[in-house]
Amino acid sequence: MTQTFRTMCPMNCHPTLCGMEVTRDAAGAVTITGDESNPDSAGFLCMRGKAAHEIVGNDQRLLQPMARTQRGSDTWERLSWDGALDRIAAQMQAVGREAVGFWQGHGNWGNDYAFGLKRAQMDRFANLYGCQAWNPAMICWGLGAFGLGLTGAIETSTKEDLSAHSEMVILWGANTVSQANTLRHVEIAKRRGARVVVVDVRRTEASALADEVLLLRPGTDTALALAMMQVILAEGLWDRDFVAAHTVGFDALADHLTRNTPEWAAERTGLPAEQIADLARRYAASPAAMIVLGGSSVHKGDNTWQAARAIGCLPALTGNFGRAGGGIGPRHGGRSHGVGFVDVSAADRRLPGTYIPNQMEAILEALESGAVKVLVSLGSNLLSSFPDTARTRAALARAELVVTHDIFPNQTIREAADIVLPGTIWLEEIGAKSTNTHVHLCDRVLPPAGEARPVHEIYIGLAARLGVEDVYPWTDQEAAVNAVLDHPATGHATVDSLRAAGGRAALAVSHVAYPTHSFTTPSGKIEFTSARAVEMGLPALPEMPDPAEEGGLVLAHGRTFAHFHSFFDHARALPTLAAREAAPALWIAPTDAAERGIEDGAAVEMHNARGCFTAQAKVTPRIPAGVVWIRDGWPGLNALTDASAVLPEAALGAFPFSVGQSRFGARVELRPVLAGSGA
Repeated sequence: MTQTFRTMCPMNCHPTLCGMEVTRDAAGAVTITGDESNPDSAGFLCMRGKAAHEIVGNDQRLLQPMARTQRGSDTWERLSWDGALDRIAAQMQAVGREAVGFWQGHGNWGNDYAFGLKRAQMDRFANLYGCQAWNPAMICWGLGAFGLGLTGAIETSTKEDLSAHSEMVILWGANTVSQANTLRHVEIAKRRGARVVVVDVRRTEASALADEVLLLRPGTDTALALAMMQVILAEGLWDRDFVAAHTVGFDALADHLTRNTPEWAAERTGLPAEQIADLARRYAASPAAMIVLGGSSVHKGDNTWQAARAIGCLPALTGNFGRAGGGIGPRHGGRSHGVGFVDVSAADRRLPGTYIPNQMEAILEALESGAVKVLVSLGSNLLSSFPDTARTRAALARAELVVTHDIFPNQTIREAADIVLPGTIWLEEIGAKSTNTHVHLCDRVLPPAGEARPVHEIYIGLAARLGVEDVYPWTDQEAAVNAVLDHPATGHATVDSLRAAGGRAALAVSHVAYPTHSFTTPSGKIEFTSARAVEMGLPALPEMPDPAEEGGLVLAHGRTFAHFHSFFDHARALPTLAAREAAPALWIAPTDAAERGIEDGAAVEMHNARGCFTAQAKVTPRIPAGVVWIRDGWPGLNALTDASAVLPEAALGAFPFSVGQSRFGARVELRPVLAGSGA
């Protein structure tokens, strides 16, 4: 019998989450198409979504538990699940609970992103057992949200609000490849007459949609935002009523900005001063201006959190918060006003202990010092996602046991794992995903392949061996989904009610962020000056430190259509996407290439004091001189990047998401790889 199921794409391009229809025939074969009834994607699937069918039946799948026979070797022996869990639990008992760390990533959320059940189930185990556990937002959107949060602007308006009401849209480090559904709404707004501006470090795919493109030097977004504010103040363009009623620290901000003129910013950004001033005037004059802020790539390197801190002040100066078509638009990790789900993590029952903070630097130090001796990685890939690969590899080698749970091999599994557990794909288990406006059921379509098991069975098995109670209080995962759904924002939906409604429920949210003008700060207002920041040892006002005098080219990172995050072995396991990007492409300006004797398409070695990486040169005028750009996630790329912490430990607990990202900065030099050199 043929059956049709509605589910969601297993790629986590939040807030772009696309619907799928999966048809399973009598023989168990599946066909996947875009779900035209889906209110967010309306049948659209990008090339990543269209390649998702290659996950099913893929001969690279991990299908049985395995253990490396000896460290340093590439030989493995098969284990039973019981045997694997016995080994893991015994080592956990031997080292003690506080020397055990759990880390999960996007690969664990193919049917869970922004819903949070799987994140909470890992946290529940860690809380009741009393071990270390860390949140992966620190390697993704956490730093940007930290900057917005200090200002008071965590909530986001929806793409539907953008298309219906925005008169100006600034795509600030936000590109089509990360927000395909958002860009469809930008197109609608443009056809309605909205002005579209792109701010980025290269001429991206989204630039084709723009009325104006500003290409600035990486790490100088803060300078642009500060100079825009200076123009708005100097020319009296701010919304006096909004500022008086809903902000604190305006006078201090005005004094602070006196030196941040367009001329000052021009020296740092490389943009003409008049272009900066003109953008500020247009933004202030727009009756509804929305900024769509990019995710992790905006905040890597010299930008860090200050960029979002400064950008978040702009809608407050112009009265765009709480206004239809204004404020901050959809972003990775962002949530609408009113959204919520039940937290089942048992955070209030966390055992007392000495815990390693949510900070990448702190995790590496804990591995290096032996404070963490057992590491369990769930759907993640530390060697690819952590900076300074050589240091990360050495830190993992000091652990007594490294366990991974995933569906495909990846760099960490190949180079560092001791035990590998096979996970289920998104069609082999039940879950749910949330966009900014809807919660969508991800129903089970297929039985698990081979000996693959869903991640919650690891917690159940370990809890039984370690004597930890109440780790899994549900009869099954459908009941666990129901527990998280039981929230006013969902209308107290259930799996059955979602099935009856075609696989989704509209969330009780406002399309406009902060409709009541009650902001997420201690004062309840937008905080141009932040007492919290001072208490953390950070500047009270948004500021941009003077740039360091360093040589070389600035390395910038981003996404491509064929890749999003580390899962599916960075898409190398999916033939269509692997063929699209056969080798790493490094964008370089023609003048920089000519100075170094580099030709388009040639192999080049990118290097600095930390390491080196080989790529294929893409010589293009779409990137300014002094900058090189590459898709992130290539195995070995992070050998070049900086692992130093961005924020002090006092800042790490300010928000419920984790913010402990490393700097990821890198300045590099290039040299051609000569034929026969072996490089």
